[in-house]
Amino acid sequence: MPDTSKTELLPGCTGVLVLADGTVYQGLGCGAAGEALGEVCFNTAMTGYQEILTDPSYMEQIIAFTFPHVGNVGVNSEDVEQLGNDPTRAAKGAIFRDLPTPPANWRSDMSFDDWLKSRNIVAIAGIDTRALTKRIRDKGMPHGIVAHSPSGTFDLPALIEKAKAWSGIGGLDLAPAATVAHSAAYTTDLWQWPQGFEDGKKHNFKVVVIDYGVKQNILRALVDIGADVQIVPAKTSAEDIIARKPDGVLLSNGPGDPAATGEYAAPVIRKLIEAGLPVFGICLGHQMLGLALGARTIKMEQGHHGANHPVKDVTTGKVEIVSMNHGFAIDRDSLPEGVVETHVSLFDGSNCGIAMANKPVFSVQHHPEASPGPVDSLYLFERFAEYMRESQTVEA
Repeated sequence: MPDTSKTELLPGCTGVLVLADGTVYQGLGCGAAGEALGEVCFNTAMTGYQEILTDPSYMEQIIAFTFPHVGNVGVNSEDVEQLGNDPTRAAKGAIFRDLPTPPANWRSDMSFDDWLKSRNIVAIAGIDTRALTKRIRDKGMPHGIVAHSPSGTFDLPALIEKAKAWSGIGGLDLAPAATVAHSAAYTTDLWQWPQGFEDGKKHNFKVVVIDYGVKQNILRALVDIGADVQIVPAKTSAEDIIARKPDGVLLSNGPGDPAATGEYAAPVIRKLIEAGLPVFGICLGHQMLGLALGARTIKMEQGHHGANHPVKDVTTGKVEIVSMNHGFAIDRDSLPEGVVETHVSLFDGSNCGIAMANKPVFSVQHHPEASPGPVDSLYLFERFAEYMRESQTVEA
């Protein structure tokens, strides 16, 4: 391990990234002053930094952006993915190649750096993000601390000890910290030119969303297919959900170790399936469905984080360009009889989708609502709607 007691800080250094193995990256601090501890991952998206940093799935993580330039579109009050205004329910820190640039976009109402400060996101710029990305690819996602000190004063040995002492995301159930406190309705439709966001006008289905850390655009996509959306906390009972008489249930994305969340989520999901309800899972919701059906989840070395991931729908042969954000995956070798694999990653062959053979129950690991394709995966919401229409017909 490097001898950090002899590490000399470069002139003008106001930001550092220290890893649990003693590696130190020096740069320029930006965003909030202070320090943030978490798992360091990289994200390959070229756009969408505001949406990424407000995704609750990134709780307890520090995001290194591989695209070198950020900040040019600024930020606005609309493109926030988390529900509510609690900045702790999202990413803890950020890493950039270059300092955020001034905004030049008609929708911007704040500079990116000012926004980072307002959300208490500690960030660093000016480091070799290619080298960091290669390190993560070779050795996995490390524990680390990003620190910003305008005076340039850092206690490197102490920071490394904190990173070493952190237990990590494995075993953590973060859904209770990411979920809504009480059930709530959601009415906003997908963004449309030129009017922007408006309330949905169609109410063809009632959908209960179990919130493990849901992204708003998932809710908007549901409103767009005509859903009356009811959000419920992560630990809501199956009896409570069934009593609401939904036409379908969506299992949302979220942060943390799926095995820990599955301890209470999986039994609920099994009861919903037994009740004959159509079920659609996304990201953590995909993993929750897998656990409920008897599969296992595994920790990934690098995870999948970005908006340019190729995924193959093995049922049709179609290849979709999708958005992903996950550090765990379903172990395909653990899929039980009656559950089929529907999607696979073309990067590493990992599982990206499952479905029950004879029931309207399915899920995907990627984020169809993020639309990087741009609309390659929106058919999944239409599939969910079709399952709900068929269910309504049977009940009638």
